[in-house]
Amino acid sequence: MALAITDATFDEVVLKSDKPVMVDFWAAWCGPCRMVGPIIDQISEEYAGKVVVGKVDVDANQEFAAKYGVRNIPTVLVFHNGEVVGKQVGVAPKQTYSDSLDALL
Repeated sequence: MALAITDATFDEVVLKSDKPVMVDFWAAWCGPCRMVGPIIDQISEEYAGKVVVGKVDVDANQEFAAKYGVRNIPTVLVFHNGEVVGKQVGVAPKQTYSDSLDALL
């Protein structure tokens, strides 16, 4: 399962990570988010130990969603060394997400 990331833990879990980090910005009421969620969980399991994978509920945690310009959900951002290096807005095939991580490993 992907980590639940909050505004309070974002800096430590995402920005200070020594591994690539994939963050899914989502909300419980968002239909397309429910399609992406299981894909993100699968990636979390497949890349365990190599990549940090987490989810930010934008209804409860708006600070970093606003900071990174997340206006539509689902939005998946990939971070490396504290910087955004990849972005996917909307639903995409699992391979799209995997490819963005494979490029960093």
